[in-house]
Amino acid sequence: MIREVFMPALSSTMTEGKIVSWVKSAGDKVEKGETVVVVESDKADMDVESFYEGYLAIIIVPAGEVATVGAAIALVAETEAEIAAAQKQGAAAPAAAAPAAPVPAPVAATASVGLQQNVSRQNGRSIVSPRARKLAKEFKVDLNSIKGSGPNGRIVAEDVEAAAGKAQPAPVQQPVTVPAAPAPAAAAPAAAKPAPAPIPAVALSGNRVPMNALQNAVVRNMEASLSVPCFRVGYTITTDNLDKLYKQIKSKGVTMTALLAKAVAVTLQKHPLLNACYVESGIQHRADINVAVAVAMDGGGLITPVLQNADRLDIYSLSRTWKDLVDRSRAKQLKPDEYTTGTFTLSNLGMYGVDKFDAILPPNQGSILAIGSSRQQVVANEEGLMGVKRQMQVNITCDHRIIYGADAASFLQDLAKLIETNPQSLTL
Repeated sequence: MIREVFMPALSSTMTEGKIVSWVKSAGDKVEKGETVVVVESDKADMDVESFYEGYLAIIIVPAGEVATVGAAIALVAETEAEIAAAQKQGAAAPAAAAPAAPVPAPVAATASVGLQQNVSRQNGRSIVSPRARKLAKEFKVDLNSIKGSGPNGRIVAEDVEAAAGKAQPAPVQQPVTVPAAPAPAAAAPAAAKPAPAPIPAVALSGNRVPMNALQNAVVRNMEASLSVPCFRVGYTITTDNLDKLYKQIKSKGVTMTALLAKAVAVTLQKHPLLNACYVESGIQHRADINVAVAVAMDGGGLITPVLQNADRLDIYSLSRTWKDLVDRSRAKQLKPDEYTTGTFTLSNLGMYGVDKFDAILPPNQGSILAIGSSRQQVVANEEGLMGVKRQMQVNITCDHRIIYGADAASFLQDLAKLIETNPQSLTL
């Protein structure tokens, strides 16, 4: 029997996937439950395992190529005798990315095509990067004998190279030659100031760079969001007491992100409408308060790891959870429910020195809060006396179909009151 290996749907928003690497090569024996291919979905790299035993007869979509969900990416033969027939069948197959429209398929459907996804290689099993797995095969290193040095014990390429005793030298950087401007006739000798870094070649080439899967997912989400009628409300919050609290508990692993997420979550308890979202001719109220926080990804795009039940967790647990989520998001190891279940989103550009900005509303949410940097400001008190206080600007974007200006303003008032007068309550 010859079975088609389809591009699985690894998330509800995935319409196509990119082959990161093939763990097996054409002709290799495949065991049931063994990883065959690593696929890049719109949010994470995921191992895809085989449900069946057989032989990987032909790879239709090579590494680096993209295929639509539901398209055949390889053929598996049940016996060696069927490999030749499978290769002939695969050679005559149309390109995997050829269908005019993507064929959506739920994750559970992968069982019918002989594949299953493994989002996280935890629970007693190793988390291995695709490159590390490829090197392990090349160097004949047993992955089970390696302790990973990456996030959450993930085995990375350097771990395999060290185990094989074949650590590779760092690649030699080829500088980009940029014509120098002519020096003035009476120019003094060059100072000891270090030269600026060379401009990356891509910046000079003018090449068109295709987006990766994560960037394409952001595009789709933002285009959908811009069809929602939104409004925005700004507010100034004094942060002196919050900053003081942060300095007191920072050494215990507490992050400012966790403090802000906790403050928002506690405030949302009083304003459930801000935690709701619009559904067809109705309002979907949420039982849980799950605060998503935008994180920029290396290579472009962003992801929003979710602090689930942020109002119920203590600040120390919340901070530990946030660190773990960030580490795994940048290693592309988040599970779908760790980035798709947000009910309210925070976007913080304060660390970049941004004063204020507007954020675009994410799909299936009613609100997103944009947070600027906290700065020293000269302000007048009620008696007209001048003083210096630290303040930050926040702007909330809301879905006007279910939330009105007074709702947003009342939420911001209560958030400011909590941060300004009683931030210590966030540690209880």
